[in-house]
Amino acid sequence: MSLQDKDPGAEPLAFRPLFTAHLTNDPVNILSIQSWVAYGHVGNASAIFPLQRLGAEVWAINTVQFSNHTGYGAFTGQIFTPDSILALLSGIEDRGVLSSCDALLSGYIGDPGTGEVILDAACRIRAANPQGLWCCDPVIGDDDTGIYVRPGIAEFFHDRAVPQADLLTPNHFELKCLTGLPCDTLEGTKHAVSALQARMRADGPRTVLVTSLRTEETPGDAIDCLTGSAGGFYRLRVPRLPIAVNGAGDAITALFLFHMLQTGQAPEAMEKAAASIHGLLNHTLQAGSKELRMVAAQEEFINPSKSFASLSC
Repeated sequence: MSLQDKDPGAEPLAFRPLFTAHLTNDPVNILSIQSWVAYGHVGNASAIFPLQRLGAEVWAINTVQFSNHTGYGAFTGQIFTPDSILALLSGIEDRGVLSSCDALLSGYIGDPGTGEVILDAACRIRAANPQGLWCCDPVIGDDDTGIYVRPGIAEFFHDRAVPQADLLTPNHFELKCLTGLPCDTLEGTKHAVSALQARMRADGPRTVLVTSLRTEETPGDAIDCLTGSAGGFYRLRVPRLPIAVNGAGDAITALFLFHMLQTGQAPEAMEKAAASIHGLLNHTLQAGSKELRMVAAQEEFINPSKSFASLSC
């Protein structure tokens, strides 16, 4: 399978200015279409609480309802059909509230049909509110697992989602999958981000956040994030913690979206999101937990115990 862009050497993108930050006293309204687990924190169960703790209203549509995340090897529950998800979307639309929806948030997609419903949701929101954004976490795989989604999902993200997304939050592995470009160096990563931005929705901010980034320039005891937006690139480096838990990527995407809506500035949004996730992971590590200590560490979403500064690169 090749997901390489046809013209990775295209001319540099002429970037549009960033969107206007959410400056009213009204709460941020986010429609989040993701998975749900009864035990633990992944998908909506990872994204909703941090957003609510920050004061956002979250309209959640669950794509599945499982007892726990699939990493345990065994789980019970139900996968909701695209038609059932679409019915919930239509019910929300019938309330006449999509004009006040600031953003759509999406993550793991278990079926290409569900992806089409998410695309429909983005179109409906923009029709009601032209300033509405789609923040897409293109969940495909990771360095230690390779591609773990069902056949057709990676292609959906490349062919269908990227051209309609306003914000994308791939991890390092997913950036390589979506562009087919080497990302072993900082310069290579920036080139890949530019190639990805060139394919994103022309009327949007074309903002990319790369998480779990490790290039040749990244020290062994650190992990990087990189954001590209408005023609600039910023790198953030945090200490690497000896922990691997599910759901952290879902949480950082939700936090990045919220802070982008609040500030309109990708570097600041990255700094705030990364600081909160570092604090959350540290709490989880200290507790020796296999699941994110989302509730116990909730103060990290409001006042992170550590802050990190990004650098222009």
